Amino acid sequence: QVQLVESGGGLVQAGGSLRLSCAASGRPSSNYNMGWFRQAPGKEREFVAAITWSGGNNYYVDSVKGRFTISRDNAKNTVYLQMNSLKPEDTAVYYCAATGKYGSSSWFTRETTYDYWGQGTQVTVSS
Repeated sequence: QVQLVESGGGLVQAGGSLRLSCAASGRPSSNYNMGWFRQAPGKEREFVAAITWSGGNNYYVDSVKGRFTISRDNAKNTVYLQMNSLKPEDTAVYYCAATGKYGSSSWFTRETTYDYWGQGTQVTVSS
């Protein structure tokens, strides 16, 4: 079992930056591949980014490539999502997730891949 707690959300103006953190407890985060998802009001939850357990491979949805960066510090059991050049359409609740399994790049984009989820943190980008 692993527990995930997100933090770092808030209100920011368009063009600004935020860094989300996801702290894992219960088992070392280095055992898990990690992902970030988001859910905007009235929309389905969507994949944002993922990182393999070693940090050697990262995956992003096209809409955030070049603006968001996923990283991890296994010594701190924490995964980060650095979000730059934020847009109003990035407004959503952001969730981190963990899986002990491994698959192809497309596999990381599926919600069903992940076994553990955090409670989410709200990100609001004003225009």
